[in-house]
Amino acid sequence: MATSTVYATKMVGKGENTRTLILHQALSMALRSSLDSLTIATIADEMKMSKTGVFARFGSREKLQLGVLRLYRERFEQAVLFPAAEAEPGLPRLISMFQHWVQFEVSGFESGSIYISGAVEYENRTGPLRDALVAMIADWQAALRQCVDMAIHLGHLSADTDAAQFIYEVYGLILGMHHDMRVLRRAGSAQRSVNAFNRLLFNAGVPNADRFSEKLKDAIEQKCEIRRASPTAVSPLIPGSLPRTWA
Repeated sequence: MATSTVYATKMVGKGENTRTLILHQALSMALRSSLDSLTIATIADEMKMSKTGVFARFGSREKLQLGVLRLYRERFEQAVLFPAAEAEPGLPRLISMFQHWVQFEVSGFESGSIYISGAVEYENRTGPLRDALVAMIADWQAALRQCVDMAIHLGHLSADTDAAQFIYEVYGLILGMHHDMRVLRRAGSAQRSVNAFNRLLFNAGVPNADRFSEKLKDAIEQKCEIRRASPTAVSPLIPGSLPRTWA
């Protein structure tokens, strides 16, 4: 009995490891192509497995695709949301969110963003995949809204700041950066998004909003193949430029 139990446990563990490997490979394929391009057959071929072996671990193509979406969300949150949560509430956390978001998009320059490409892919469809994608994007925008609301509450942003409009424009900056960086291969796309974000902060009452983190500048230079034509120094914005009452 004990031997059978140990064997069964090892088999379950092996199955889970294989499932995880399949998901990671499928995510890589989806980023290069699309979610819709994922099939049991194409993944089996990529993994050098039988179609039956892949199917047995997910049960359907749709469940596999949903698993890929969840894995992408985990990666996004680990790279963007969790590091930002370590910053002080309000404006520092909002800026950290944007900083890590830009870094995440720049680091995925060659592979893309499922939140962006998936929105185009499933905008006119219905079903569980679209529902899952919409829920994930909505959750992310809700996290941004929470940061903006807290920044207003703490006096970091002007009391008359329209939080919904602010988030709409921030989201638009990332979409514009993605378009210029990936489609047009235009130099300086990430830095332009940073400059535009600084203007948003300035319009919302943040002093010295033309200063941003050196860390973000380094990420742009190191992770993006597109090089700016004339690099300019980018200095820290937070917390050094905040009034003492905000720190």
